[in-house]
Amino acid sequence: MLIRYFAAARAATGMNEETLLHGGPISVNELLEQLIALHPVSASAHAQPLADLLSRCSFLRNETAVRDLTTELHPDDVVDVLPPFAGG
Repeated sequence: MLIRYFAAARAATGMNEETLLHGGPISVNELLEQLIALHPVSASAHAQPLADLLSRCSFLRNETAVRDLTTELHPDDVVDVLPPFAGG
């Protein structure tokens, strides 16, 4: 599963993207728990930890918004982590 990070999520993890290997489907909630475990502290002194940020993020699965955190994700999915952006 390819995870792509944007804006503050990129700053928190210190990476643009990463690939996670799963033998089968997992829920968005399970993915978030795994991401928090992988990135327990911020990669930047100026960025919030990922755990503090994820509750305010939006998520896309294969370019489609995911609103239900029990949604099943598959190993070949692309998941975008989108923090709130500034602007109007």
